[in-house]
Amino acid sequence: MKKLLFLGALVATALSISSCGSDTSNTDAIGVSGTSSDVAAESPRETRLLTEGWRFQYGDVGEGVLAPDFDDSGWQSVAVPHTWNRVGSYDLEEGPDANSDRGVAWYRLKFVASEADDQNRSYLEFDAVATIAEVWLNGQRLGEHKGAYSRFRFDVSGALQAGDNLLVVKADNSVSAPGSSTEHVLPLGGDYFLFGGIYRNVSLITTSDVQIDLLDHGGPGVYIKTPTVADDLATVDVKTRVRNAARQTRDVSLVVTITDADDAAVATLTTPVSVQPASVVEVNSLLQLDKPRLWNGRQDPYLYRVTVDVVADQQLLDRVEQPLGVRQFAFDADKGFILNGSPLRLLGASRHQDRQGKGWALAPEDHIEDMATMAEMGINSVRQAHYQHAPEWNDAADRTGMIVWAELPYTHETSITHAARPSAELVANAESQLVELIRQNYNHPSIVIWAVGNEVDVGNLVNVRRQRGKGELTQAREFLESLSELALREDDSGRVTAYADCCKATPIAVPGMEDLVGATSVTAFNRYYGWYYGDPATMGEMLDQFHAEYPDQPLGVSEYGAGGAFSQHTDNPLGGPINPQGRPHPEEYQSWYHEENWKVIEARPYLFGTWIWNMFDFAAGSHSVKRAEGETVNINDKGLVHNDHKQRKDAFYFYKANWSDEPVLYITSRRYTDRAYPVVDVRVYSNADEATLFLNEQELGKAPCTDGICVWSSVALQSGANSVRVEATIDGQLLQDSVSWNAPDAEQGLRILVGSLSGIVTADGNRYGSDNFFSGGKAAPVVPFLMYNRQPKPVAGTDSPELYQAYREGNFSYQLPLPNGEWQVTLSIMEPNESKAASRRFNVNANGVAVLENFSPARAAGAAFAATTPSFGVTVDNGLLSLDFIGNDGDAIVSAIAITRQ
Repeated sequence: MKKLLFLGALVATALSISSCGSDTSNTDAIGVSGTSSDVAAESPRETRLLTEGWRFQYGDVGEGVLAPDFDDSGWQSVAVPHTWNRVGSYDLEEGPDANSDRGVAWYRLKFVASEADDQNRSYLEFDAVATIAEVWLNGQRLGEHKGAYSRFRFDVSGALQAGDNLLVVKADNSVSAPGSSTEHVLPLGGDYFLFGGIYRNVSLITTSDVQIDLLDHGGPGVYIKTPTVADDLATVDVKTRVRNAARQTRDVSLVVTITDADDAAVATLTTPVSVQPASVVEVNSLLQLDKPRLWNGRQDPYLYRVTVDVVADQQLLDRVEQPLGVRQFAFDADKGFILNGSPLRLLGASRHQDRQGKGWALAPEDHIEDMATMAEMGINSVRQAHYQHAPEWNDAADRTGMIVWAELPYTHETSITHAARPSAELVANAESQLVELIRQNYNHPSIVIWAVGNEVDVGNLVNVRRQRGKGELTQAREFLESLSELALREDDSGRVTAYADCCKATPIAVPGMEDLVGATSVTAFNRYYGWYYGDPATMGEMLDQFHAEYPDQPLGVSEYGAGGAFSQHTDNPLGGPINPQGRPHPEEYQSWYHEENWKVIEARPYLFGTWIWNMFDFAAGSHSVKRAEGETVNINDKGLVHNDHKQRKDAFYFYKANWSDEPVLYITSRRYTDRAYPVVDVRVYSNADEATLFLNEQELGKAPCTDGICVWSSVALQSGANSVRVEATIDGQLLQDSVSWNAPDAEQGLRILVGSLSGIVTADGNRYGSDNFFSGGKAAPVVPFLMYNRQPKPVAGTDSPELYQAYREGNFSYQLPLPNGEWQVTLSIMEPNESKAASRRFNVNANGVAVLENFSPARAAGAAFAATTPSFGVTVDNGLLSLDFIGNDGDAIVSAIAITRQ
């Protein structure tokens, strides 16, 4: 059976004239593509950024806001791009400048237009306004646009006047709810904050009456594809929409020129065109490129440029320039992604567009910095989560050679009223936003995937489980299939459609859910084994099962990730279960999660691509629905980089060591400066063959670096400050890295908070480290994680109930590094299960000698959920204390271990 399912030789493809009608969701506005930099300086098309001088007010503004003499002196003075929202903090509470208000806000701008502006054809261009924009110029309503992420444009030739002008914009990012203004506007839901405002550029564009079409759902008016690509020749098909806004027929020439990266013309074609008044003509120009240089991803992102001129009587009337990257690609169910005839494993990460202190109101240099950060890590693919990203971002992706997954913001919910299927209004809006996404980004060679949905059935968890069966199960497959068909009609060049599935065969699946695999050209899975459920090994089993179940469907992993805090640490990431929707989120656990998941993913070459969730921490939550996770509030901390987009977490360097060609040597856990234990494992990420460790300038030996990880086990630190340094040589280059760690005095003994990933300091000042030095057993919290309004369990008989909130259970042992001599061991034990209180009995051996026999926690404490603290003396004579917990009638159990000098 043929497995080479989807093959494209393209940059863009032509659009059918039948699909160029009005937008049913945005009846008064049309999207726009490209940037002001798309037009050469000599072009008669002029673009004026309207950045400064805006007045802003959130909420009700009263009557007369459209009038020139309306008093806005009390409004805030702002510059565009702008958002009023400030969401997310690296603290336990939001800061005083936090603002998660969602609703209606108003903007006013007074600007002056010249006589030339008034005499030419003029358009207002908005790169994006969230979520609904309504626009007036000089009191005349221009229209409305529904969708937070695409560009739109209004023809203002009849409203613009020479001299003073007043532009008024109403921006509405209201929360989607039944009866709300956004009830039928994507996205209805999603685990990210939807910032409000005019958060991308606003421009006034002037050009001639005869122009390359500015009113085509955001398309640039020029659409390019390469029907054939070979070593000796590529054909380039350029479709241009020429609009005549004048009242008479115009005869013009359309001149299409292809230039190479050195600005040398390599092909040109001139076509005479006659355009009737108030009409659009589509012109196909077929050109040839001899011995084309291919756009080959990160290896060689070579770009040509296509320039289209409209000329009449030797006068240049309009000009548009677009990128041209010549390449061919395929998706194969067994071989994965293939670029220009060679398999290319897509090593990717997802990216949300918000940034600390700016929200969505980013500057061009922010996009460039993000792209450089991702390239530094060795990424070759980007998933645009979960919506259309800025033009500057896509331009950077083309130049950097990223393979891009572009996405429609159809996330989480299909109906805000919990209906099984979407409303007709939502369908129309989704189709409108999809057409805008495709046409506005059509000519970007980096884009190979149009994704039409993400976790659209995760709303079942709310609709059915939380509604106690009253909600309807989402029926989304038919809608996904229709969106996929629309995308493939819009773009028949070989790009594929995709869906990111959340739930199939996972613990969060709701019985009766539809199977959505195969609704699109390719399918990828959002899976969090080792975070929300399961363990990383299960990820591999799941992928192999799906590969066998869908042998002809190319498969990928669209999300996998774990939270990570800069200030929260663990001594052993296996010491206890993670609390995914709470605290802490130790940085070391995030690193372990990615090490283990990448091991599973790398072993499956049939995957066409995998994308880490997420590259950067991002805003999620609000004052009304507070998200409190890790070290943050209202931030999703699964990023490998801080929300400032600068500070890298340890896991960033794990991938850099595995994916990048740049030499890497990086000591992990470097921010865990005040250690709980005097004995540690030193872990280093490096792409060297081996590295050498130095402790306090004493060499401790070499370690091999396998899969990017070098480990020195059970390194004894001295009391107080320690200098830890590593060296490695890569291609003759000496690399070094160093950190400083403070260690406790080994003579003070050990205190272990069993079953926990984090340590604590009790009310009496004793510090307990996270669970470590164990083997066997199973750790668990007393109160399960993922429980709504989770609270600590009250514990009788103790002033330190915090010691009893987790435990290790089963048959297990501890190998505890201690100086020789006499020690006192105190165990903190509680029976956490009333059904086992009467029957649980177990033994404890110290260095092979029985110290507790047939011990019953409930009998010793008098009841379940009550503390007992058996204590016994031991002698250590070889630097190690062995404690064995052995079930007798039921499992052994312990919550904390304290070892002090006798």
